[in-house]
Amino acid sequence: MTETFEDLNARHAPTLEAAIEAVNSRKSWSPFRDSPSAKFHAPGAPETGKAAFEAQLGQSFDLDQPGITGRSGAEISPFTRQPLGIDYPVSDPAALIASAQKAMAGWRKVNPEARIALCLEMATRLYARNFEMAHGVMHVAGQSYTQAFSGSGPNALDRGIEALAYAAKAMRDVLPEVRWDRTFGKEDVSLDKTYTLVPRGIGLVICCASFPTWNAYPAMFASLATGNPVIVKPHPIAILPMAIAMQECRKTLADFGCDPNLVTLAVDTLEAPIAQRFIDDPAVQIIDFTGSPRYGGHLERTVTGKLLFTETAGLNSVVLESCDSLAATATAIARATCLFSAQMCTSPQNVYVPKDGIRTADGHATFEQVALALVAAIDVIANNPPVAAGIMGAVQAEPSCALVHALADRAAQSPGARILRQPVGYAHPDYPDARTMTPLVVALPADNAALYAEEHFGPVLFVIAAESGDAAVEEATRLAREH
Repeated sequence: MTETFEDLNARHAPTLEAAIEAVNSRKSWSPFRDSPSAKFHAPGAPETGKAAFEAQLGQSFDLDQPGITGRSGAEISPFTRQPLGIDYPVSDPAALIASAQKAMAGWRKVNPEARIALCLEMATRLYARNFEMAHGVMHVAGQSYTQAFSGSGPNALDRGIEALAYAAKAMRDVLPEVRWDRTFGKEDVSLDKTYTLVPRGIGLVICCASFPTWNAYPAMFASLATGNPVIVKPHPIAILPMAIAMQECRKTLADFGCDPNLVTLAVDTLEAPIAQRFIDDPAVQIIDFTGSPRYGGHLERTVTGKLLFTETAGLNSVVLESCDSLAATATAIARATCLFSAQMCTSPQNVYVPKDGIRTADGHATFEQVALALVAAIDVIANNPPVAAGIMGAVQAEPSCALVHALADRAAQSPGARILRQPVGYAHPDYPDARTMTPLVVALPADNAALYAEEHFGPVLFVIAAESGDAAVEEATRLAREH
């Protein structure tokens, strides 16, 4: 590689400064295009990316890293319901930890600005593979093609670059040298002080299955920028996206003469998880977890003396007290409910509506009218397969479908609950075997909290008849605080 760190810094400096300006102003900014439209990309880029993904099917993924003891891989596409047939290297945790510690010794000496520039180079190269990444995310997570391209590509990389901007701001605030002068009575005292940025230790990034890259990129880049090596543990049913990321990041490091073992992939299986092995090791000092509240809660209760960041699922509520247009409001809620078949931590689940109805610009709307408007808005999406495919994608795992069907059975036997819409699949126009499910909609009184007072991962919407606007807000606030 002929490009030096100085060249790299100069090339990426405008991007970093634009990112810092964006976090200072909170304006919308991205160095990438988040549309897969061919007019925004080099000729043939979509076809090349798809071909790269297809060429990987049924093959061993090329990732050379320390301590390989075997190979593993059991991913199944939610769209074809067929195995991807890709296997990945399984490495001994002790070997990954040892190699990361060794790599950190040299990495901590690299100028922080150069570390950030290298991370920006990684982001640029990952974006160049985004069509391949989009197909990879699509066929392990179930996201639609457009969502996989944007949300798991540029939008996730934007969050990584945002982390780099904050890292740069924090590290620039630490002056490497300063002269301190003060007079004590008649005596003048001068001190020449030096400050050294010291990394904390190995960062462990535990990825979720449904959105593998979303929290991984900011966690990876924040640790790398501040001098810490990273071990990435993907979910066993969604390995490919992070394998692609590790392959590209390791190559970038090697191209600039750095130890590629600053980033490694820790592959495990559902039957034999290995995250706790890393968590318990004293060398691992930073843990970033995205996933279930059950395991996230376990980490929050048990991890001590280390930096721990968790993002788990949430019970998201909408309080509908009044609106200008009922149709437009229902459409917004319906789209949020249908997006990625409600497999995101931001998906709304509970809509609180006063039992006596709401005010709109067109007059009073009863509770029943509001509930039926929500059903109608969902039907507009669900009954149009090309639209449903672009918004809903596929359901990643069969247990999510089973959960929603079980909720429908419970609702059918629950006092005061009325099923307004059954959870049925839609016919995907491109993948006839795709695992799909459109939202279950249930209307019920506020005192039936047994159905709606916990988070359900999957396409379900509860329309809750609250006593009044104030009561609805109080109930939503109470549940948000508890969950």
